[in-house]
Amino acid sequence: MRYAKRGPLRFTSHRDFARAFERALRRAGVPIAFSQGFHPHPKISYASAAPTGVASEAEYLEIALQSEVDPAELRAALDASLSPGLDVLDAVIVAGGSLPDRIEASRWHIELPEVDTAVLRAAVDAFTAADEVLVERMTKQGRRTFDARAAVMSIDVPVATPTPSGAAAVPCAILELVVRQVTPSVRPDDVLSGLRVVADLEPPVSPRVTRLAQGTLTAQGAIVDPLDADRDGAAIVGL
Repeated sequence: MRYAKRGPLRFTSHRDFARAFERALRRAGVPIAFSQGFHPHPKISYASAAPTGVASEAEYLEIALQSEVDPAELRAALDASLSPGLDVLDAVIVAGGSLPDRIEASRWHIELPEVDTAVLRAAVDAFTAADEVLVERMTKQGRRTFDARAAVMSIDVPVATPTPSGAAAVPCAILELVVRQVTPSVRPDDVLSGLRVVADLEPPVSPRVTRLAQGTLTAQGAIVDPLDADRDGAAIVGL
């Protein structure tokens, strides 16, 4: 399944979304399969969830079912059972293979209010010219230093646009990224940290980040929806 986090619901943590999704499964009467043992859990597998506070049009998960369900009906029932802003966009049958293996990169759109486009473009030029850009981030293993440059496949500053609020007098630079899935993961805030390292770019207002796509990479650098390989199925089969 593909789902989106939009508007204020982008602040929903992954744990909160997981709880909301399990409740939606129950409300929709989905014949979800459960694990074995003393404490059975619904068989749900999430792939590369976006950080809290980040909007996304391309989040993915897998569920295992006890019986066949029409994908379109399942998508509609779950979408109706979730709050607006947590939107189920697509559902297909798994023909085979692992969902995480189909996710190699993500495309990101970052709005930087009160940042001039020319200033951002100069920072991006310095970032791309560098052989490596070392940044620090706290991880589950403690504070780590890693290269934010190597995972960035493309970084671009499109033509300036008005701010999302429509306040045309306020500049709003746009940053578009394609970042390869690596370990440790390189997130949009890591790239912004890299721009601060190489060009002392410090946005005065919190950026607004949206993941537009994630999936496998073509030789031309395009991102293919991981569900595309499963489009021909007519029913979801219990696993």
